[in-house]
Amino acid sequence: MTDKTYNVLFLCTGNSARSILAESILNKEGGGRFRAFSAGSQPKGEVNPHALNELEALGYPAEGFTSKSWDVFAQPGAPEMDFIFTVCDSAHGEACPVWIGHPMTAHWGVEDPAAVVDSEVEIQRAFAQAARFLKNRIMAFINLPLASIDRLALEQHFRQIGSLEGASVNSAKAE
Repeated sequence: MTDKTYNVLFLCTGNSARSILAESILNKEGGGRFRAFSAGSQPKGEVNPHALNELEALGYPAEGFTSKSWDVFAQPGAPEMDFIFTVCDSAHGEACPVWIGHPMTAHWGVEDPAAVVDSEVEIQRAFAQAARFLKNRIMAFINLPLASIDRLALEQHFRQIGSLEGASVNSAKAE
């Protein structure tokens, strides 16, 4: 058993909803074995209040989050990431910075709950669904024996996790 704490970065274009949900969920569910972060290629500058409401309703931390650029994590002195997961299809297709340490990456695309413009009930349902899909992926991830699986096998597991229920249409096609 290793005492290593793994750094995980969740990427989404706007860094206002899905990546924030994933960051909070992993930080709590990871039980200190993981330190999660989130960022975006074109951050919106503010966190979607529906994401924070959903986190609070599920009992996850909902304070202290900011919408920030992924450039923050590509600079010298930034935490070195072990894993980077894109959670939206547009971030998956973008040219990413060169990451220090060459972390393992995978695409875990989930439909954007912030794109729902129906009734308040439908918006809440979309955020609840996105949080559930992300939590399912995160639970599968944290239950992998990371220290005892080789890189190739881990990458295969990460792709399988990305195709779990709720995979976005473009995410499913990428496999």
